[in-house]
Amino acid sequence: MSTGKVFLGVLVGAAAGAALGVLFAPAKGSAFRRKIYKKGESETDSLKEKFNAFVDTVSEKFGKAKNDITNYKEQENINAE
Repeated sequence: MSTGKVFLGVLVGAAAGAALGVLFAPAKGSAFRRKIYKKGESETDSLKEKFNAFVDTVSEKFGKAKNDITNYKEQENINAE
């Protein structure tokens, strides 16, 4: 399963869970809005952390691939001489 599909699944699951939790919460008025706001902040922070981890992983893999290509090209230049 690709990382993109897993990320999308987590995102959809988190949104659905947050919506159901808020809908079935026994709170009224301002307490209800405060609860929605806090849950939204929590989910946003969680998604930011996951996205940053994903970006770090992609950056590391890109850097490794770039380094491998550079090393291969240098080795080919040495062999050609």
